[in-house]
Amino acid sequence: MTTFAFCLASSLEKVLPAGPPKALKAPHQKLLRNQQWAFQIAYTCGNDDFGESATEFAVQKSGVPHGALCLYRVELVPCDYPCHGTWDDNYLTTSPGLLPDLLRPIEWGEPVKAVPAQWRSLWVTVDACRLPLGRSELTLEISDAQAKAPVHFSIGIEVLAQELPPQALYHTQWFHADCLADYYGVPVFSEEHWRIIDNFMQSAAAHGVNMLLTPVFTPPLDTAKGGERTTVQLVDVTWDGREYQFGFSRLRRWAALCLRHGITEIEVAHLFTQWGAEYAPKIIVKTPQGDEKRFGWHTPAVGGEYTRFLHAFLPRLKQELDALVGLEHVWFHISDEPHDCEKATYASAKASVAGLLEGCHVIDALSSYEIYREGIVEKPVVCNDHLQTFADHGVTGLWTYYCTVQALQVPNRFIAMPSARNRIMGALLYLYDLEGFLHWGFNFYNTQRSVRRIDPFRVTDAGEAFPSGDPFLVYPAPDGTAWGSIRGEVLKEALQDLRLLRLCESRIGREQTLALLREAGGEMCFTSYPKDADFFDRLWQLILEALETAERPVHG
Repeated sequence: MTTFAFCLASSLEKVLPAGPPKALKAPHQKLLRNQQWAFQIAYTCGNDDFGESATEFAVQKSGVPHGALCLYRVELVPCDYPCHGTWDDNYLTTSPGLLPDLLRPIEWGEPVKAVPAQWRSLWVTVDACRLPLGRSELTLEISDAQAKAPVHFSIGIEVLAQELPPQALYHTQWFHADCLADYYGVPVFSEEHWRIIDNFMQSAAAHGVNMLLTPVFTPPLDTAKGGERTTVQLVDVTWDGREYQFGFSRLRRWAALCLRHGITEIEVAHLFTQWGAEYAPKIIVKTPQGDEKRFGWHTPAVGGEYTRFLHAFLPRLKQELDALVGLEHVWFHISDEPHDCEKATYASAKASVAGLLEGCHVIDALSSYEIYREGIVEKPVVCNDHLQTFADHGVTGLWTYYCTVQALQVPNRFIAMPSARNRIMGALLYLYDLEGFLHWGFNFYNTQRSVRRIDPFRVTDAGEAFPSGDPFLVYPAPDGTAWGSIRGEVLKEALQDLRLLRLCESRIGREQTLALLREAGGEMCFTSYPKDADFFDRLWQLILEALETAERPVHG
């Protein structure tokens, strides 16, 4: 005989197999007109006949229009490398195992198999845009195969007329076109590859990405010295023996797809290799003798043919991108994350193109304030565990990022971390008034240094190199679309928090908004912030009350 147990849980609960989650507090939710909200249906079952009786159930909804709710099965994924050898106390576990992350779409009424003695969950997203203004009653009916009395849950939803403002934050999660061709086994820039790229761009935009890493040449990122990644070069380069000619048809198609998905910013792949800017990226050149790998690890970054090439190429690229999106929406990189021992080669590479990029956006990841102070990197994207130093020195227009190294105290998105540690980024982005946020891995499906390809459903840590969840945010579905993750959905919630705070600021001013942020969570910074999921409920309640008061007419 099988017995079931169900409860509703917050989107910030990671429902672990070993025990029941904390139940969702309020069965009533206020939503802004264009807000998305999510919750979970946690479930388990007991079975005393060794599998003779069925353990399947199904969920049906009523009370809301079709398409307002989407349903996903939360699946466990391997976390062989949950954290580095040094960690803090804000991890769910530091032991290898299986943890919830993957969101596999399912239909309402589709059978769901419960596993005896394990807690699992379904994920429900609610799109307020598809609900009527005012109050609705969402009813969930759960029935099992043994035709027992259904379990019912009711949630009151009130949709307010107020809307979140558009996202002002610049946001890029590095998009790896080569990994899509490799995983699906399709020719680069074939029609099938373009279809998959289109799908993953759509997913990136849904995650708040409005700037996309664009492989004018194969990006020289996470590549072993002397090795190479699959060529994904949007720009055709031809050498006729005297000069270079350029073809931009694929770049035009790429930019058109970006704009169609609301991605307005083009992030040009780095002009020099990672970790020191010593070499040129891989560039394939068409010559009278055939295709030639003219530039790469064998080519010095500065002073030779590559410098000559860039002086021919960059003016034409700028002209093309200005026509496609406007040069004010184009962002260049020199080389990723220069360290003190590499600042001389970085500075030399930068100087070789300084005149060509004058007046353009040029950004690079950076940890060292001294390198910034020396003027070597003028627009830094600062890792969040070093950001305070820049803030204390009054640097404005800052961006931030996190990756594998940001594993102690600061927010991050590792699978083994609680979701609140991921979501708090929205509040901190507002607190520090940051201009942009960058992450290196939207869909990196290789091992570290791209030595080999991986199956992201089995390997979530780039070959036991980075904590699970760092290399990618989405999973490649069999049909060429992107399946989401808990971490991606929580990132969306963080960006909604940021937009809510911006909305509040537009109504009552920044100082009063910061006061509400402190009231909800106390004094905070990137290394000290609320770790409880209840903080976000407190924050939304306080701000919605403040907005309601601000909208209320004053009578004399």
